[in-house]
Amino acid sequence: MITVVVEADKVNGDLIIVDKLSDINHVKNVFRKTLGDRIRAVDGKNEYLCQIEKIDNKEIILRILNINKDSFSYEMEIHAGICLLKNEKMDLTIQKLTELGIKKIIPIAAKRSVAKLDKKKEKWDIIMKEALKQCQGISPTYIENIIKLSDINYSLYDLIIVPYECEEQIYLKSILKSLKEKPKKILFIIGPEGGFDNEEIDFLRNRKANIISLGKRILRAETAAIVTGGVLINEFQ
Repeated sequence: MITVVVEADKVNGDLIIVDKLSDINHVKNVFRKTLGDRIRAVDGKNEYLCQIEKIDNKEIILRILNINKDSFSYEMEIHAGICLLKNEKMDLTIQKLTELGIKKIIPIAAKRSVAKLDKKKEKWDIIMKEALKQCQGISPTYIENIIKLSDINYSLYDLIIVPYECEEQIYLKSILKSLKEKPKKILFIIGPEGGFDNEEIDFLRNRKANIISLGKRILRAETAAIVTGGVLINEFQ
């Protein structure tokens, strides 16, 4: 079923107003929906099964038929710190982490980041929303503004994981097996295409990060992000 992502203030009683032109075009012209057709809407907290009451070029009005609470998200929060990657690699990482259910993505400007940006791109939120629709999720993945490693508040997290290609002895599964209780908030940080430099790794160790190996093969940054996120989701869902 086609999905639209709406803001909570667009839900009024048993009606939902869709007024973003991109969403209207998607429903009206791409999927050819018309009066009486049923579609799905989400606002970050609930899933609404709706029927189209009005549709034109300026707005779509949906009548809510049924409301479901969010049963797709996880109680634990997993955040991903992603050092800036080249365009298509960053896009892919955001898409796949959203599909997995990562709660927050923190873009990081690292020393060896090839991509040089001062602020996050608007298209990242668009990619996230499209991925949310595709995977039938309800709660969107929040994408923060770009920050430095030193700006992260590491004290918020019960577990911090950093895959590093030079680590050869400590593996993610051994860290997970050693946990005495289930963490409530996890952060994993993925380095840029050029990898972390020694000072950054030392800095992260001093912030009680677990520097780990993902295996003998050297993975691309986007692959490492998807693998790490997938393992953590599978372990704690």
